[in-house]
Amino acid sequence: MKRLKKFFWPLVSTAAIILSIYILYKDLRGLSLAEFMASVHAIPVSGWILASVATLVAYAALAAYDHLALEHLGHRISLWFITITSFTTYALSHTIGASVFSGALVRYRAYTSKGLTGSEVGVLVAFCSFTFALGTFMLFGLVLVLEPAIIERFAAFLPIEAALSTGWLILALVALYVVGSLVGFRPVHTRWLRLEYPKPSLVFRQLFIAPIELIGAAAIIYFVLPAEGNPGFFVVLGIFLASFSVALLSHAPGGIGVLELVFIAGLPDMDPATVLAALAVFRLFYLIIPFIMALVVVLIFERQRFLARPSNGDD
Repeated sequence: MKRLKKFFWPLVSTAAIILSIYILYKDLRGLSLAEFMASVHAIPVSGWILASVATLVAYAALAAYDHLALEHLGHRISLWFITITSFTTYALSHTIGASVFSGALVRYRAYTSKGLTGSEVGVLVAFCSFTFALGTFMLFGLVLVLEPAIIERFAAFLPIEAALSTGWLILALVALYVVGSLVGFRPVHTRWLRLEYPKPSLVFRQLFIAPIELIGAAAIIYFVLPAEGNPGFFVVLGIFLASFSVALLSHAPGGIGVLELVFIAGLPDMDPATVLAALAVFRLFYLIIPFIMALVVVLIFERQRFLARPSNGDD
């Protein structure tokens, strides 16, 4: 049983990648490299600039996740250190996959050097994961309420009323979380840690900060998509939320194949070459460049830790 658990998620990830690539191959086998490159070259300079700004906004919001978590724990650490740690954590986990585990390892190495205990790092990871889930949930609810017709892109057999009711239900659950903080619901106890409702001032900042990262990430794609056939930002945001959620559940590194599959299916009125070009820009700005920078940060941090170790040799 232990061996089965050990290989379960790697097998799921591999199966998701293979299946996605196979379906994409069937859907896109008529697409040429020349068409793809032409779509990349057709992206205006303004699109590249806006996409880079959206990337900065997304990673700045991720740093705010850690800042809120540390405030919840009662620790004060320099904003610069938090920003670098958060950036490195997410840049690695977004690309490697299994974000909870890879992110926990980076945070543990960084924050224990600043005095946090292992259990506190566990609470911090849980808080940041919940903040991300809160933002995803809230945006899903808003998209379903404001653009209920988006459901027809993935499940045409479902009535629009189902999207509306689901959206309102999601927003009601988010409101229940806010009420829990205001009223002071009892903490949630687990075997390893104790989770308490954040104070209301933190909750309201969560509600503001949590969606920004996802909006910024989706905006990278939106800004480099052409106007022709573009359904608008809210629809692109909804498709991004669906694709990113499926990619996280599949544990596919970087969501490879999964993001492309969901976006191609969700944007049937757009040229697949332009959609793939937009996703290539997203991968470049949101995944590849941050991943390379994060590796450099890890090497510098570990070198400094190694040099700071006391020498045990004789004088």
